Amino acid sequence: MRKSITEEILLKYMELRTDSRLDDMDKYIQHGSCTTLRHSLGVAYMSLYLYDIFRCKCNRDSLLKSAFIHDYYLYDWHEKDKTHSLHGFKHAKTALKNANEDFNLKEHEKDAILNHMFPLIPSWPKYSEGRLLSLADKLCAIYEIFKKNPYEDLYQMIKEGIQK
Repeated sequence: MRKSITEEILLKYMELRTDSRLDDMDKYIQHGSCTTLRHSLGVAYMSLYLYDIFRCKCNRDSLLKSAFIHDYYLYDWHEKDKTHSLHGFKHAKTALKNANEDFNLKEHEKDAILNHMFPLIPSWPKYSEGRLLSLADKLCAIYEIFKKNPYEDLYQMIKEGIQK
């Protein structure tokens, strides 16, 4: 892993976890055996990696923040509960609602969270942050389905960073 991206992720994680429910995301399974927190770490890394490759004209800090909280829905969608039905179509709205409660969000961050499920939902993200996030999210979801304990190095770095 690239050291500069991992350090950037650690700093943003430490900032966002203060006065929020970010750590609760580690309680819920996302894809395969991957928790929502691990998924978000992977999406954060992939988003910055794509940012660097494509030399995007977007706000890098907002991209990273959106990547961390794009799935901030804070429930286990695998549990039998009618409020969890059609999770893939609905969770972005719940994530945005929860994120609005805990974070001060800019317009392009809200758009990225709300529209990250394109093309499953027909709403295309208006801003580059959302487009990159959506692509990173899809790439990571595919990886997580086939990989046991994805992003283990990144996850351990975060946990060690908390203890320091």
